[in-house]
Amino acid sequence: MIKGAVFDMDGLMFDTEKLVYQVWQRTMEENGYAYSFDIYKKTVGRRTADTKIYYKDLYGEDFDYQDMRAKANVYFYEYIEKEGVPVKKGLLNMLKCLKDKGIKISLATSTSSKTALDLLDRAKITKYFDKFVCGNMVKNGKPHPETFLTAARELSLNPEECIAFEDSINGIKSAYNAMMKPIMIPDLLEPTEEIKPMIFALCKDLDEATTVIDKM
Repeated sequence: MIKGAVFDMDGLMFDTEKLVYQVWQRTMEENGYAYSFDIYKKTVGRRTADTKIYYKDLYGEDFDYQDMRAKANVYFYEYIEKEGVPVKKGLLNMLKCLKDKGIKISLATSTSSKTALDLLDRAKITKYFDKFVCGNMVKNGKPHPETFLTAARELSLNPEECIAFEDSINGIKSAYNAMMKPIMIPDLLEPTEEIKPMIFALCKDLDEATTVIDKM
C-alpha cells in the first residue's frame, strides 16, 4: 500500500529546467565560455555542490562557479518576477488527489532549500507538503539514494511504501536505488535503455500520472 509520495521539483513540478539552461547559456556566453545543451544536461538532477565539481573539471580550477551561478540567478529571478513560477500541467490536481487519499508528501530536490522553498511559496503549493529534503541537506546528491531515503525517513515511512515522481535520469536512479516506485515524467531527457527497467510507470504529464495513482 502506498503511504507516501516524494516529488522532485525542477522539470517535474515546475517547467524550470529549460529556463535554467537558457540563463546559464546566456551567462556563460557573456563571460566568454563555450556552452551547450550537452554540457547542461549532465547537470540535470544534480545538486549545486556536484555541479560545481563538474564545471571545474570541465573549465578548470580557475572557473568561478559561484560568480557564474549568481549571475545566472539574476536572470532566472528576472523571469520569475515577471512571469511567475511556471507550474507544470496537472500538478495541483496531483497534489489534491494525494491529499484526498491521505498520502503524505515530501519534496526531494537537488536544489538548495532557500531557492526551493521560495519557489514553492511563490507557486502557493507549500501547504501540500509534509516534509522538505533539499540539496544542501544531504551529503550525497542524486543518483545516490540518500535524498529519497531521507525523504522516506522524514515521513516516518519505509521507502517501499513510497512512490517517487521524477523527470531526470539521475533522479530515477536515486529513487529506484532507494527502493521506491519511480514514476517518470520526462522533461528534457527521455528514459535511456539503462533506466527503463527501473521505472514503475512512464507518463507524459502529471495528469496521466494521477490516473496511475487512482488505480493503485
